[in-house]
Amino acid sequence: MSRFPLLCLLLLLTARAACAQTSPRQLYPALFEAVQLGRVFADGKTFVDARARRNPAELERLYLQQRQQPGFDLKRFVEANFELPAAATAGYRSHPAAGLRHHLDTLWTVLTRQPQDSVGRYSSLLPLPRPYVVPGGRFREVYYWDSYFTMLGLRESGRVDLIRGMVDNFASLIDRQGFIPNGNRTYYLTRSQPPFFSQMVELLTQAQGDSVRRRYQPRLLREYQYWMAGADSLRPGEARRCAVRLPGGEVLNRYWDAGDYAREESYAEDVATAKQSPQAPPVFYRHVRAAAASGWDFSTRWFGAAGTLASIRTTELLPVDLNCLLYGLEQTLARGYRQQGNAAQAHAFEQRAAARKQALLRYCWDARQQWFVDYDLAARQPARVRTLAAAFPLYFGLATKAQAQLVAAGLQRDFLKPGGLVTTLTRSGQQWDAPNGWAPLQYVAIEGLERYGQQPLARTVAERWVALNVRVFGQTGKLLEKYNVEDTTLLAGGGEYPTQDGFGWTNGVLLALMRQYQLRP
Repeated sequence: MSRFPLLCLLLLLTARAACAQTSPRQLYPALFEAVQLGRVFADGKTFVDARARRNPAELERLYLQQRQQPGFDLKRFVEANFELPAAATAGYRSHPAAGLRHHLDTLWTVLTRQPQDSVGRYSSLLPLPRPYVVPGGRFREVYYWDSYFTMLGLRESGRVDLIRGMVDNFASLIDRQGFIPNGNRTYYLTRSQPPFFSQMVELLTQAQGDSVRRRYQPRLLREYQYWMAGADSLRPGEARRCAVRLPGGEVLNRYWDAGDYAREESYAEDVATAKQSPQAPPVFYRHVRAAAASGWDFSTRWFGAAGTLASIRTTELLPVDLNCLLYGLEQTLARGYRQQGNAAQAHAFEQRAAARKQALLRYCWDARQQWFVDYDLAARQPARVRTLAAAFPLYFGLATKAQAQLVAAGLQRDFLKPGGLVTTLTRSGQQWDAPNGWAPLQYVAIEGLERYGQQPLARTVAERWVALNVRVFGQTGKLLEKYNVEDTTLLAGGGEYPTQDGFGWTNGVLLALMRQYQLRP
């Protein structure tokens, strides 16, 4: 690319970023509500991803003007005034006969987006300065925690340049937004996702050396400040946004979303479920949005005694995996300061990490269940739902040896299925419950087991998961977002949308495990 077009692109990105980042619900509220509640599209994400062909204010005016006219057709109006999005893998057809590795290498190209792809007027996309990989299917934008597991595969494919670019993109979002949103869409600007940025930095450090930590240290610190905002002024028993001070004075974190209204991408579903909930709509919406921030949308992990989505209570729980990830962030910050010769700051973050570890072991280890669980703030006791999130304390080395042995025994006895590890032990129809398994949780569990000397079980999980991925690819020519690990003859289901193919984090984990255990497709 010549210097002049590159300069133009950078100026356009800057101008786009400087504009008010307004979501579709705010741009054309009457039209938005009519389309979403009228279910003009089977998937509520379609409309919020569409690009308006003219000024949004003019579109809203035209809609209000024309909707009362005889024969007005809402879908035809939308199709005439919006450029509808295509699936991330639209136009791509796999060739199973060429082999799985060929498929994976091709998919990196198919799923990669260039900076100019996110530049344009009247789009909900947030611009990014470097190329990035999207998950696939309906997920046409970059996603925060997905990207770490995608990067594992990029490393195996020798694409360190793309890893660096994606880390730079997340750093850019921190600079502009003060945090990393769920994805690079305006309607995701109210929440983040599991904070894997420090793990991305550590991954890139392995490839490019310790200077990587210094490069991203200010952004790591700013992300930490996002999660800990208001924590210092909290009294025991108080919570503010993501931070909670416990009765003993310890600070742990929860998932949070700044919005208390229906999600734009699932507007009709949220409005319908809110009517079934005993909670006030703003309370219900906050819990739903916080669950979306967790990445586990949805699971009985977040539900009340009724065991239904209408009973969701996400912000009343301190998630064990979130707090392990923040422990990892505190450790990375401490390493970065130590490298820079700032002993005082390094020591401060080492102390923060140590305090979080002790709080996790105190509040999230349930001796009766012999399992790491979320902490229930309302009940003031460990939550009763056992999930695969229990693997995170092993992954980060937080567990004692005895605790790790108990978790490993529970994984083998209760969670290990023919296709890998099941997410929870409950069948609810939600996608983050049984019988489904997900690539990121397989990877975290496998690495956690390896860390505590449970190599035979780790290998068994890896072999079963890889075999399932390979077999489904042979049958369908696709790698999928999630899998049925209990009945491997069936595809996974549940949730608000059909199982998506692509799929970024499945590709990444599959490549990493095949290399680690020398498994051939």
